[in-house]
Amino acid sequence: MPWCQECAKYFVPNALTVEGKCPNCGREIAEFTINGKRLDRPVTHKTLDLRSLARSNGEDEKIPWHFKLLVVLLVGYLSWRVVSLFI
Repeated sequence: MPWCQECAKYFVPNALTVEGKCPNCGREIAEFTINGKRLDRPVTHKTLDLRSLARSNGEDEKIPWHFKLLVVLLVGYLSWRVVSLFI
């Protein structure tokens, strides 16, 4: 989440200027990962990558097994509801 130290507030990435600066004071905004590590590059509309911000160690996170199970059960339930319409 982009944070301006001078204004002491968070900004939504699309609220920044095209150069990645604070719209109030014009200072360059620091970008942090979800783990609180500072990123090297400034935030712009071209460099914003939400997946890279969410990574903890540079690798993509796998989908949890219980989410996959939930999707399978949902598909099974909805399939049964469609079949029960014709029975």
